[in-house]
Amino acid sequence: MSEAGERPRRLEPPVTDTSEPFWEATRRRRLLMQWCVDCGHAVFFPRDVCPRCLGSRLEWRPSAGTGSVHTYTVEHNPQNPNLTAPYTIALIDLDDGVRMMSNVVGCPPDEVRVGMRVAVTWEELSDGRNLPLFEPAGPTPGASSPSVV
Repeated sequence: MSEAGERPRRLEPPVTDTSEPFWEATRRRRLLMQWCVDCGHAVFFPRDVCPRCLGSRLEWRPSAGTGSVHTYTVEHNPQNPNLTAPYTIALIDLDDGVRMMSNVVGCPPDEVRVGMRVAVTWEELSDGRNLPLFEPAGPTPGASSPSVV
């Protein structure tokens, strides 16, 4: 616990010139993705050029923030003492066409499944930004058994 009695916070991602629009949008709890104007490819994590065509004409567009769990692992012994174990780290396949690493929250780790539908939720950071996390979002048709990595 901190001196003010608050729960200790996780390590907070840095803001760069390239990622600043992404992080600024999180202050309003909006999830933005870059899109390449030249090839139409969605891009995540924020970059200066498209990884598909190497074009530099990237624009920011809103994301619905929905997707499914591609794979996950459950952390039982975190290296960050500020995080309470166990917790779930997952690769989320967003419906926008990008894969994003995040945490699945709002359900016990042993209930997370590959294919599970998820939606973005937010955790406030110390500087007013919000960290995008994902929570269960309804039925998961055809979800497979755990594929823990």
